[in-house]
Amino acid sequence: MTTLDHMHPRTKTTFGATRLAGAGLLVLLGGFAIVGPAIIPADPAAQDFGASLAPIGSGYLLGADHYGRSLLARLAHGARLSFGMALLTVLAAAVPGVVLGLLAAWRGGWAEKGLELLATVVLALPGLMLVLLLLAFSPGNYGPLFLGLALTLWVEFYRVTKATTKTVLAQPYIEAARMLGFGSRYILTHYVMPVITPMIATLSAFAMATAIISVSTLSAISVGLQPPTPELGSMIIELLPYFAEAPVHVLLPAVLIFLLVLGLQLLAQGERA
Repeated sequence: MTTLDHMHPRTKTTFGATRLAGAGLLVLLGGFAIVGPAIIPADPAAQDFGASLAPIGSGYLLGADHYGRSLLARLAHGARLSFGMALLTVLAAAVPGVVLGLLAAWRGGWAEKGLELLATVVLALPGLMLVLLLLAFSPGNYGPLFLGLALTLWVEFYRVTKATTKTVLAQPYIEAARMLGFGSRYILTHYVMPVITPMIATLSAFAMATAIISVSTLSAISVGLQPPTPELGSMIIELLPYFAEAPVHVLLPAVLIFLLVLGLQLLAQGERA
């Protein structure tokens, strides 16, 4: 029986609506990120100084930046970049985190102690510091950025997986299954994975939101992806000096980041419930 089974019907409806709202928002933004770059004819890097800071609707649906580049095209490519980087980061963090968590819970002993020591060492380093250390070897590139973020996020997947798996394996029905001759693979797929999968889904949503914010923050302080790459954080910083002249232009990438994170948070809240 799940947690929702014990809740008032109105509470379950609220959590369901929250998850549905988050999923709907992400579908819309995902469609914009995936389809937008293909159907928007403008080149996000093409400059037209005659259209510098063009307002919304004046030949550009969402205006143009200080170099005359289409903001609509740059926002679409920026959303695709944020989604792609976040998804890649979460996959690179979740897969080893879950596998190592299962290994530690199943084997215990020195395997668990060694993995706990590794996780403690990673947690001793501030997350962004680890990313900055990797970026120092190849500034502005995608590889060190997503790898550094994955190295800071895998610990959460590892610890949640390990703790939950150990709890499940301690249950009497697991011992009964072993006595009846069921192997490790059967126990893992039929008893462990159904319990940890919803938790991993929730963690993944939170981790994607963290990755989006981190990539934007690092680009905003000029140590992440570099211009002219259409990245949402760097777009805000590039346009910030022109806030008095074109405040909406500065707010557009900020609003897109907010909506991306909001959709993930709403989805995660519904899953966690």
